[in-house]
Amino acid sequence: MAIVEGKACPACGGTELAEGEQAGYSQMGHRGKPLKPGSPIVHVFCTDCGIIIQSYVSQPQRFKRTTVKV
Repeated sequence: MAIVEGKACPACGGTELAEGEQAGYSQMGHRGKPLKPGSPIVHVFCTDCGIIIQSYVSQPQRFKRTTVKV
């Protein structure tokens, strides 16, 4: 787990934020393509109140040529 510096929690004002990877088999996957490799999900959260401030995939390049009908 990494500590994020220079930001404050919007909920409680805490300044100790951490970054952690979602555990288990929880990954962002390709819609309609279950066998294509996905990417781990990383969360930035407040260590005082526990609110998740930001989430992102750690390997966005895996989704570059994925097309989705909207």
